[in-house]
Amino acid sequence: MDLIRIKYGITIINQERVEQNASFFFCTLNCSTEKRIEKKILDILRCRNAKGENRVMSTNVTIYLKAEQNVEMQSEDVYVKDIGKVLCSDEHILAKVKSIKLHHFKEGESKRQVISILKVIEEITKICPNSSVENIGETDILVEYINVNKHKGMVQWLKLAFVAMISFFGTAFTIMAFHNDIGINDVFVKVYEMVMGQPGDGYGILELAYSAGLAAGIIIFFNHIGGRRITKDPTPIEVEMRVYEKDVNTALIETAEREGKIKDVM
Repeated sequence: MDLIRIKYGITIINQERVEQNASFFFCTLNCSTEKRIEKKILDILRCRNAKGENRVMSTNVTIYLKAEQNVEMQSEDVYVKDIGKVLCSDEHILAKVKSIKLHHFKEGESKRQVISILKVIEEITKICPNSSVENIGETDILVEYINVNKHKGMVQWLKLAFVAMISFFGTAFTIMAFHNDIGINDVFVKVYEMVMGQPGDGYGILELAYSAGLAAGIIIFFNHIGGRRITKDPTPIEVEMRVYEKDVNTALIETAEREGKIKDVM
């Protein structure tokens, strides 16, 4: 009798009939059999294989999606879990949504791809037709594929050393050129004569204090001593880099949209 009832439960497609029959089964069978039937019914409600496509049959649940504006990938396949954060009360649906593939970077094609959030919602509703998707993030996602192995080796270290040398010597030259333009040495001589009443005999405490103050001011302004921060606030360079990064992402997304290269719904 248990096998007949289980078989009958499997053939039911309508959710309400499943729930009604489940209530009848649960009242007439013992606890162990009840758990087995409950597992069968949940499998029916959640998973169906229709034309080779794995669909999730669920009640009306809400899926929250917070997409990022820019995503860097180290693998060629892009899934929903890679473009942002996903939240759902049903763990089975959550796992299914995170595993949905959105794009595959092929050999020889562009390593950047813009994906519209409407395309993401379309792919989610194909797997979870009875669910609603709420996007609280970006409307377009810029996905960039980075080959980590390509950027390893001595060439990368040489690039790093070159940039460090350019930054160091370029900054030093700029400071010296600025001081030469304003005649900082003449200013120090005049200040020394005004205070001491006689001309100085070379570099003294005034120049030494100015040099120490200049170095301290740069450290405090940029909020860095080596790899450590003085405060928890972001540095001016970090703020400017975030602004620049956001402007670049917006420009790339708009360019892809104008050229028709964005991955969107039909």
